[in-house]
Amino acid sequence: MKTLLQKRIFIPVLALTFLAVGSSFKSDFFEIAKQIEIFTTLFKELNMNYVDETNPGELMDTAIKGMLGELDPYTKFLNEQDVEAYRINNAGQYSGIGATVRSYKDKLLIVEPYKDYPADKAGLKAGDEIIKIGDITIADFEDNGGELLKGANDTKVTVTYKRQGETKTATITRAGVEVDAVPFYKMIDDKTGYIVLSKFNAKASNQTKSALLDLKGKGAEKIVLDLRGNPGGLLSEAINVTNLFVDKGELIVTTKSKVKKFNRQYKTKNKPVDTEIPLVVLVNGSSASASEIVSGSLQDLDRAVVMGARSFGKGLVQRPLKLTYGTQLKVTISRYYTPSGRCIQSLDYWNRDEDNKAVRNTTFNEFKTRNGRTVKDGGGVLPDVEIAAVKANPLTKALVANHVIFDFATFYYYNNKIENLADFSFSDRDFQNFKNFVSKSDFSFETKTEKVLKEAMTNEEDVIFNTAIKSDFKTLLADIEKGKIAALETHKKEIQSKLEDEIVKRYFYRDGLYEYYLNNDDAILAATELLDNTSAYKAILK
Repeated sequence: MKTLLQKRIFIPVLALTFLAVGSSFKSDFFEIAKQIEIFTTLFKELNMNYVDETNPGELMDTAIKGMLGELDPYTKFLNEQDVEAYRINNAGQYSGIGATVRSYKDKLLIVEPYKDYPADKAGLKAGDEIIKIGDITIADFEDNGGELLKGANDTKVTVTYKRQGETKTATITRAGVEVDAVPFYKMIDDKTGYIVLSKFNAKASNQTKSALLDLKGKGAEKIVLDLRGNPGGLLSEAINVTNLFVDKGELIVTTKSKVKKFNRQYKTKNKPVDTEIPLVVLVNGSSASASEIVSGSLQDLDRAVVMGARSFGKGLVQRPLKLTYGTQLKVTISRYYTPSGRCIQSLDYWNRDEDNKAVRNTTFNEFKTRNGRTVKDGGGVLPDVEIAAVKANPLTKALVANHVIFDFATFYYYNNKIENLADFSFSDRDFQNFKNFVSKSDFSFETKTEKVLKEAMTNEEDVIFNTAIKSDFKTLLADIEKGKIAALETHKKEIQSKLEDEIVKRYFYRDGLYEYYLNNDDAILAATELLDNTSAYKAILK
């Protein structure tokens, strides 16, 4: 037993040692070797002497996650399953049921079935809670139950699920699922084309190019490129997408690192499609990484007007490094800089506050675009034209994060019949129903004021405050709680936009949502209006 345990300990430690040796022969190599030796000794003694039986693999996994958790959220250890998921995400195709699922607590929920894919054909809907996959009960399954839905083409999986209190079963035949980088494109009007670029996988630049050429063939003389909600992906694809609109040889990204080989300049290498066509790029708070490279570089080169809301602010570059046994370390290797020289990284993970949370940059440096316009670093890409309805606020974020908007959309779907997209309209009465829904839910949203008040009422303050003051505090907290429902009305425009997005998808899938956008989305309407005003468009870029 002891010999086997020692072997199991030795293998991961050996991998760590080789990782350290392979990474550098730096001046701190002795310190690295020293710490590895300390860890090796501790790990061995712990596993050999602890009172109960230990699991070396789980202990090592916890140790690695704890170590990486002190850095940034993008530096991660990838086990064999994670490596495969990472590959699938970048490749843009996989085999499965064709649906987005969410695993949380002991639940597995269908978030979005893709039109005409296996889950959709089997009749599953957004909001369905899967309680069993085959003979495995999700509540008893310790890992992510969504992994059980994956499998080879033409294999079958039986799921038991709850819908509106009723238990149902369905047998799904898995199939190949294509993950398009450009899920939708269409003419907005006779002269304006619209392209949705939702992710930067290996298909991004080719699909964007095909969409652009097709739209130009249909008469497009102006383009709206929608990067809202695009979390990023492959750096090479971001450069190639930008290259569609700028000349060969343009500097798009510079990466800077403490490791010399990671210091690079990335320039466009291909012949562009169109360097003159008027272009608006839409971004929001969920546009990150590669999306910010495209929007930031086009802004710096004065090649496009950026509209919407400030982007996420991820200016860090990751690279997967191969480890042993099919595992990888996805590690932040550098920061990237747009053509003007700005890094748009928003959070400082190396200087944290008293709650150990990353500090948000508040000091911005100014840079100049090619035409001499002022742009700033440190907080994402700030649009040239901001659209109020696209901006996020803490309340809306909390409603999304706590699945309140999702749950209301489920409620709405089973209580309203809509045959045609043109018939859909979210009324004031519908919004009042949403407010009632929130007030009856267990939605919890703590404001900064509440947090301060609650802290003031604890510990030694109990001795200082008398009963009357305590009562006033509680009354104030109750008033704040009531004010949250009133705040729903204050942020109605932003909240209603999220509600409409979720509801339209329930009836008409994602294609229907993009169709709905063409006539109802504030950012698209504003972009189209700007592109129709040539003098206003050019004035912004001067």
